[in-house]
Amino acid sequence: MPQPVITLKGISFTYPGGKTALDRIDLTFYEGERIGLLGPNGSGKTTLFHIIMGLLQPTSGAMAFFGNPLKDPRDFKTIYRQIGLLFQDADDQLFCPSVLEDVAFGPLNMGASREEAIRIARETLAHLGLEGFEDRFPHHLSGGEKRFVSLATVLAMSPRALLLDEPTTGLDAQTRTRLIDVLKGLDLSYLIISHDMAFLAEITDKVYAMEKGRLYTEEKVRLHRHVHAHPHGAHPHEHR
Repeated sequence: MPQPVITLKGISFTYPGGKTALDRIDLTFYEGERIGLLGPNGSGKTTLFHIIMGLLQPTSGAMAFFGNPLKDPRDFKTIYRQIGLLFQDADDQLFCPSVLEDVAFGPLNMGASREEAIRIARETLAHLGLEGFEDRFPHHLSGGEKRFVSLATVLAMSPRALLLDEPTTGLDAQTRTRLIDVLKGLDLSYLIISHDMAFLAEITDKVYAMEKGRLYTEEKVRLHRHVHAHPHGAHPHEHR
C-alpha cells in the first residue's frame, strides 16, 4: 500500500500580529499522488508549504513524515533531503555565480564529492534540455529559463516528492507545455499550487482548494469549465 509522505493533523498557524493563515488543516499526502491546490491569494497555500518544509513552525497541530513525528526543527533535516520545494519566485532559489554551481549545490550539501555533484548537475541539466547553460549567470536568464534551472536544483537532490509553488507564473505557452511534459515524465509524487486550472487538469489526479486558511478536499471541489474552482463547486450554484 502507498505510504503517507506527509500527514498533517489540526495544523494551525498565526502570524505575529494575529493574522490566522492556517485553520485546523488536515492533510494526508500519499506516495504516488499528484495533487493540485487552488485558492485565492492570501488563502494560506504558500504558508502551508512552508509549514511542511519546516520554514515556519505551526501554532498548533501535529505533523509526520512517512509516519515519523516532526516535533523539533532538527526533525526537518529529513524533509530537506527528501522533499523538493520549488519557490514561487525563482530568484529566491538561485544564488550562485553560475547555473552549474546552483544545481550542484544541493548534492554537495548532501555529502557528494565535488566531482560527483558536478556529474549529477550536468545530467540533471541535460535531462531538462539545458545543455550549454552550465556557465551562464542565473540572473541573466529569462523567466522560463530560471524556472527550469530552479527545477533542476530541486531534482538534482533526488527527492521523493515535490512541492511546486505557482510553477507556470510568467511562462509563455511553449515553455508551459515543456514544463507539463517534464512533470508528466517524472516518477514523483507532488503537490502543486496554481491558479492555472487547465494546467492542473493535465498534470494532477485530484484538486483541493484553500479558502481563508481552511483546506477543502476533492469531495467538495470540482474544476469548472467556466474557468474557476471553489469549495462549493460540487453543488448547483449561480454566478452573478
